[in-house]
Amino acid sequence: MSYLSLDDVSYSYDNKNNAVESVNLEFELGEAVAIIGQNGAGKTTTVKMMNGLIRPDKGRVLLDGKDTKGISVAQLSHHVGYVFQNPDEQIFQDSVEKEIAFSLKKQKLPQTEITTRVKDAARLCHLDNKLNEHPYNLPYSQRKFVTIAAIIAMNPEVMVFDEPTAGQDHNSIIRLNKIIKKLTSMHKLVITITHDMSFVVNNFKRVIVFAQAHKQKEGSPAEIFSDESLLRKSKLEPPVIGQLAKKLGFSNVLTVTDLLRVVN
Repeated sequence: MSYLSLDDVSYSYDNKNNAVESVNLEFELGEAVAIIGQNGAGKTTTVKMMNGLIRPDKGRVLLDGKDTKGISVAQLSHHVGYVFQNPDEQIFQDSVEKEIAFSLKKQKLPQTEITTRVKDAARLCHLDNKLNEHPYNLPYSQRKFVTIAAIIAMNPEVMVFDEPTAGQDHNSIIRLNKIIKKLTSMHKLVITITHDMSFVVNNFKRVIVFAQAHKQKEGSPAEIFSDESLLRKSKLEPPVIGQLAKKLGFSNVLTVTDLLRVVN
């Protein structure tokens, strides 16, 4: 049995046109999964159903075999952590340390455990020297890591990242790579919505494509980006390296390593 599954879920914001229609998905702990597609394809609506921010009009969301219908958003947040695309929609404390610790204090955990979790999450996100800073004194890219650290400290089994690479520089994206690898090594399920196709091919073995409120296909990056009809329908393009390689007459190239292999 999958740890998290969506069973024929649909949802409409206006009771007329479905934002998500008849979607079936299954996820296991220890996976890193990318969800891609154009704006309005149904990606964010789908992941918000995973932690109860949106409840499906039709179908079920199952977490560890249990229907989440009767579970509150607060209860679900202990199991499915959600990092919003815009960190300013989540941050409201006056120090990085307080922001990361907030949910832990709400859970009334022992102070020693709170301190340990805050320090560990801050270190993983390269914020250990920023704990006394006001979050809004930090640049946008670091504020995103504050919200990631806050979710990591809660230690949910599932973590959903919405556009984590937006506004990040090269070093920050490398840091995200390491965070995802660390979390999956801890047997966490990491689900990431992103428009960054290079980030997808470098970090995910499983990719799910959405378009027109439906799941179109799932597979490896190679399977997804070699499917030209799928890319046309979903209005997606391969990573820049793949596009360059195609112009040079090379196929099945998605990364710099792939390009060096076929050129040499």
